[in-house]
Amino acid sequence: MRPTRAEIDLSAIAANVALACRLAGPGTEVMAVVKADAYGHGAVPVARTALDAGATWLGVATPEEAIPLRGAGIASRILVLGPIAPEQADLVAAHDLDQCVSDPGQAEVLSRAGRGGGRVLALHLKVDTGMGRVGVQPRDVRGAAERIRALSSVRLVGLMTHFAEAEAEDPAFACEQLVRFAEAARDLAAAGIPVPIRHAANSAALLFLPEARLDLVRPGIMLYGCHPRGRQHPAQPMLRPTLRLRTAISQIHDVARGESVSYGRTFVAPRDLTVATLPAGYADGVGRLLSNRGHVLIRGRRVPIVGRVCMDMTMVDVTDLPEVSVGDEAVLIGRQGTEEISADEVAEVQGTISYEVLCHIGPRVPRVYLSPSAST
Repeated sequence: MRPTRAEIDLSAIAANVALACRLAGPGTEVMAVVKADAYGHGAVPVARTALDAGATWLGVATPEEAIPLRGAGIASRILVLGPIAPEQADLVAAHDLDQCVSDPGQAEVLSRAGRGGGRVLALHLKVDTGMGRVGVQPRDVRGAAERIRALSSVRLVGLMTHFAEAEAEDPAFACEQLVRFAEAARDLAAAGIPVPIRHAANSAALLFLPEARLDLVRPGIMLYGCHPRGRQHPAQPMLRPTLRLRTAISQIHDVARGESVSYGRTFVAPRDLTVATLPAGYADGVGRLLSNRGHVLIRGRRVPIVGRVCMDMTMVDVTDLPEVSVGDEAVLIGRQGTEEISADEVAEVQGTISYEVLCHIGPRVPRVYLSPSAST
């Protein structure tokens, strides 16, 4: 096996799902969001683990993401969270998916697909309460729902929204969004339009906004051991990291004072150094913005990345490490000994978020599952 690989701890996934279920409380279902190949962890193994741990729904971004799940025999309800093009509607029908809709025109396309496939499709009407991305404006929800109800091969089963900043220390805007959403739900109820499932809470809202839990919650990033607010804080519910990105030293060489390392000569040795080359680069998820800024763990100690991260290789300064050898493990994300580099830390160095760090671990990196359940 290639020494560069992502080790996925499915027992940690299960523990984080169990925490989500406890936070949701009785009467509120949990949807495990496994879009983007489960944030780079592998959708099928993660989905199986999440369902075994108490989740009852799965969430994906596109109908195509649901196909491997159905192909693996997963029969739970799966909601497509993103909008679809008309040519994707037949996939929703063929794989018995719930579908988010943002306007009645989408519902009409889906109704035709359902009729052609001999199904009645379950739709969730998206309300734009302040995200400014997709959705029906609250004032238009009643009219949209009435048009959807008039269609023969769809049924309106859900009303949903999405928070713009539920992770913020100040919850004022999230609370305002929740008020708008509640008003839209009351408007439908007053019109005699039943919508059995109301859902709004992502990971941040599940953790920090209890009143948003409603009938269903949609945790994503927290299932993968990362906090919506960034690095773990003692006051936050404890999450277990789920991914360890590791490789092994492929070469060790001397770099004399004044010599440079990697493209662009952005690093010039200030003294005689020993530099190790790692066979992993930005095509594997080692972000180029870590050049001359990031660290990796070798022999339980932090060592700095020197020079620009390449597509397939990264160089690190191991001058001060004792007895370092070719083949020694190098950890880019995760724990080694008593030291740890979290995905949140890597994101912070690059000026981004842990979501992007995890999703950027490339498909050529093998995923190795450390727990036996749901490993295929």
